[in-house]
Amino acid sequence: MAKIDLEKLTKDFGSFRAVDDLDLEIVDGEFIVFVGPSGCGKTTTLNMISGIEQTYRRLR
Repeated sequence: MAKIDLEKLTKDFGSFRAVDDLDLEIVDGEFIVFVGPSGCGKTTTLNMISGIEQTYRRLR
């Protein structure tokens, strides 16, 4: 059984924040589609899930 659980995922490119404090849970068998306007962080999020982009969690 597989599961993806993202908590407070954030990604910056210099001063530009591409993904801000994302929480997402994808359980086994679920089909997910990312939609949104250009520049909203869809590709960056998928790259972080796949390990292409490094991530960090914002600590509060």
